[in-house]
Amino acid sequence: MITADFLVVGGGIAGSSAAAGLAPHGRTIMLEAEDAFGYHSSGRSATYYHFGIGNSTVRGLTAFSRRHFESKTLKGVARSHLSPALFVATSDMLTEMDALRREMGRFTDSLEHIDEVALRKIVPVLKSGDEGLLAGIMDHSARRLDSDALLQDYRAALSQEGGKSVTNARVASIERKDGSWVITTTRNECYAAPVLVNAAGAWCDHVAGMAGVEPLELKSLRRTIISIDAPPEHDARSWPFTKTVVDDFYMLPESGRLLACPVDEVPSDPTDAQPEDYDIALAAAKVEEYTSIPVRRIAHKWAGLRTFTRDRVPVAGFAPDAAGFFWLAGQGGYGLQTAPAMSAITEALITGAPWPDDLEQLGVTESALSVERLKQADKNTEVAPPEARGNA
Repeated sequence: MITADFLVVGGGIAGSSAAAGLAPHGRTIMLEAEDAFGYHSSGRSATYYHFGIGNSTVRGLTAFSRRHFESKTLKGVARSHLSPALFVATSDMLTEMDALRREMGRFTDSLEHIDEVALRKIVPVLKSGDEGLLAGIMDHSARRLDSDALLQDYRAALSQEGGKSVTNARVASIERKDGSWVITTTRNECYAAPVLVNAAGAWCDHVAGMAGVEPLELKSLRRTIISIDAPPEHDARSWPFTKTVVDDFYMLPESGRLLACPVDEVPSDPTDAQPEDYDIALAAAKVEEYTSIPVRRIAHKWAGLRTFTRDRVPVAGFAPDAAGFFWLAGQGGYGLQTAPAMSAITEALITGAPWPDDLEQLGVTESALSVERLKQADKNTEVAPPEARGNA
């Protein structure tokens, strides 16, 4: 039996950041089921930081996290670099664009209105005019995140405090015994701690079930991305992350090619998500709908799961029906860009430290992230507001 003060189940960005935040307060062990950290959602993200997704709580979490991304890792590696994000609109999307500008403007003063002429200069392949895109918003505070550097840095911080990261540690059973949570892995290794942090992503409800904790009925949604050749007549490397203001399409330059996504949300069981033919074809069709690029070849394709609560706001808090069982789930399409904030929140709620002042000023409250608010929502009809949909 290996004992600790905190056990963290899940080695993606949620679990890694939480483990790093808890490590200074006691012996912390992070258990990852796969043979690599960040194998599922964290390693398949578009890795962008911007204010174009989520509701006001998510944007507040994003704003709080900025300072972390502007600094360097323990090894002196940049965690991110400035890389503008462009949100574009057809005539049918102009009302949504105005609403998005107002909401984003609460959290950044780096917005610029882009007219049709400027759109064509910034991304020459965009279709514009009466049948195409008419205007946009440029978020100059957006950043491209280095997911590998972030994950490695959190594990380094955990190790520096004497904590441990374990791969191939798939949970086989969980029981509460003598005031501790006891986890046995499929390799028959046993770990015990009074606090268990459930950061297992799409598998969070499954982990709760093994522990005898009431699930939150999280929803896992598959999203597909394709990689295509950039048009040879243009230098696409300088193009911004470009997304429709409604969830229909985005693309961004990556390693000499373009990544494109139809912003799809296909319900899925927790699994090693793989792209399906229809979603691949849909991604290609969206490229040709919004740009002049003919998709003749798909260089690469993949899919990932994004897991949400019923109101599409992450949850962080102790389960009301199980002592020491802490939920850290539902970070959906904004897990990377909100990880520093969620780490600070997890640290405060578990150790009893004060709620971070900056979060309070940004309108992020404990109740907005609580388990109890989801239990209350069980009594009402679930209606996720359109502005709360994620896209990363």
